[in-house]
Amino acid sequence: MSAAAAPQPWLERLDRVTRHLPTGAEWLLSAKTFAAALLAFYLALSIGLPRPYWAFATAYVVSNALTGATRSKGLYRMLGTLIGAGAAVLVLPVLVDTPVLLSLFVSVWTGTLLYLSFLDRLPSNYVYMLSAYSLPMLALSMVQTPDQVFPLAVARSEEILLGILCAGLVSSLVLPGKVAPVLQARFQAWLADAGSWATGLLRSEAAGTPRDAATQVSSHRLAGDVLALDQFISHLRYDTDSADAVRLARELRMRLGLLLPTLSSLSTAVRALRASRQGVPPALAARMDEIADWIAAPASVEGAMRGERLQQQLRELVLPGRPSQGWDALLHRHVLKRLEGLVQLWRDGQALQRMMAAGRMDPAWTPAYERWTFSPSVRHHDRGMQLFSAASVSAVTFLASMIWIWSGWSDGAGMVIMCAVVACFFAAQDEPAPAQFGFFVANTLCLLLGVALLFLVLPAAHEFETLALALAPIFLLIGTLVARPAFAVIALGLTVTLATNLALGDAYSADFGVFANSGLAAIAGNLLAFVWTLLTRPFGASLSLHRLLHATWRDLARTAAGRQRGDVPELRARMIDRLSQLMPRLASSTGLHGTDGLPELRVGLSAVMLQQRRAALPAAAQLRVQAALDAVALHYRRRLQAPGARAAGVVLRGRLDRAIDTLAPLAPTSDDAREALHGLTELRLTLVTPTATPGTSS
Repeated sequence: MSAAAAPQPWLERLDRVTRHLPTGAEWLLSAKTFAAALLAFYLALSIGLPRPYWAFATAYVVSNALTGATRSKGLYRMLGTLIGAGAAVLVLPVLVDTPVLLSLFVSVWTGTLLYLSFLDRLPSNYVYMLSAYSLPMLALSMVQTPDQVFPLAVARSEEILLGILCAGLVSSLVLPGKVAPVLQARFQAWLADAGSWATGLLRSEAAGTPRDAATQVSSHRLAGDVLALDQFISHLRYDTDSADAVRLARELRMRLGLLLPTLSSLSTAVRALRASRQGVPPALAARMDEIADWIAAPASVEGAMRGERLQQQLRELVLPGRPSQGWDALLHRHVLKRLEGLVQLWRDGQALQRMMAAGRMDPAWTPAYERWTFSPSVRHHDRGMQLFSAASVSAVTFLASMIWIWSGWSDGAGMVIMCAVVACFFAAQDEPAPAQFGFFVANTLCLLLGVALLFLVLPAAHEFETLALALAPIFLLIGTLVARPAFAVIALGLTVTLATNLALGDAYSADFGVFANSGLAAIAGNLLAFVWTLLTRPFGASLSLHRLLHATWRDLARTAAGRQRGDVPELRARMIDRLSQLMPRLASSTGLHGTDGLPELRVGLSAVMLQQRRAALPAAAQLRVQAALDAVALHYRRRLQAPGARAAGVVLRGRLDRAIDTLAPLAPTSDDAREALHGLTELRLTLVTPTATPGTSS
């Protein structure tokens, strides 16, 4: 390459810079939010509200690129504010003369409401979160004038409602952002993740190759997609004409959850079949290539008809020269069963994609996949960690209150309030300290920016118009970062904290001493929350991962032993939800845990199915199946005692083989025996070393 053709270093640097510049959509969101904030501030001034800057700040808190998300967050913020304000009005006059009791009540309230927010993993948990720190925000700031707490609570509610209404109005009227088109684009990306995984394991040229890193990344992203979809469904309810979109999203959420165990099981079975003595027969390999081509093709009506044909061809596929019994025969049938499930799920996915593009649910649509269902609303909760996190926030809030009381600091209430806010806001994270430190940096930056604006720029702003021009550069620039996940929390903290630090009103009245004291109190509260987190939560994500794995193994032991008496769809949902929490942590963990979470999910689903089918089997088969399940339960109880012991024991392998031998002759004439045989095959593929040949291989 000639020197002239070589890329210029300054062009490369310019390209790197331009890639990080705000996009048009980010500038649009920032402009809409700033306009909503100015409108709320102007109306608050006109009405004569005492703290109009709260209306300004609220517009930044609730604004979102999606109109439905703006409405839902506004509703949640209003409810949370009313709950916190109501509690402050009731409690402050009673406990104001006993500061320690007041501090104790505030800290217990904060921790309790925070714990309730942990139990709701949808955006509606903001109601509890905001209630948790709204009480200290109102009550502690009025301890000197408790008789004024009711007027302040009313005014604050009015200011926040005004900010919410203005944000919703601007979001709805100025290029509204609909959730449904975003969901449609995400839907295509989620299908691409699943398709990448599926085609990678089905292609015949992949024979003998291990599952590559890209495929593993696709599976991890797919698990995260299950969680992300819940957030979209919650916001969809607040879009106009969204009833069909909500139904479509819920159907999609269920199928995304079921794709995880289906693809994982198929991947393991295909690898075992390729490693068997006779390998994949040509007819099956050709059919797998056809399915891979069909999955890779865009969704269409012709594709739907092709999927139906492929499903029928799988049912009719005869493998010539293969014995009806033996491990190889079981593998072939198991692969065919999982391929049929994949085709059914993909047919449903394509049908949902077409309906989403059309914007309506087809009332005549019948799902192709009806093997398993689960309840997406069921969640796994680590109540021990949640209680510990809530108790930690209560303790640091009480500690901050005691420091304020003992020191006699006139602005100490601001320290307690910021400590409670920062501690609550990041408590749900595995490692809250880095985010709290980032917020501390943002608070410090806000103090410096506030000094520059309040004492150098704003004195020249004598009218509303000049004030808006003075605020525009900094707020418009910071507002572009709100849409970026990596900077959203920090950018939101900057805008809200800066707006409250400036304490904008109907006239310029800046006092450096008051400003510095309130700003330093906020920084001190942030710093206290950060240091407390370093001292009380040094374990990071490793403890959450450890507890998730152990909860999974305990659940599997109870399920295999037949001690899970809950609703089966709920049990499946809890397993899938736990997987969606487990996989991202495993992906970022440096430890060798010997799992990505999917094997445990497959074992759990198979154990549930075997417990359901066992009662319909002959007595001898029932005993063999239960003996195999008891061995599975013992295997996971041993893993709880020695997490490093991953290999299945001889007893488990022997019991699985004997159960398979007993059920194999019954499978051709019994649906229950056939399904149970698939479950036992799944357990053996998942738990036993692939090189260990079963007794049925002869």
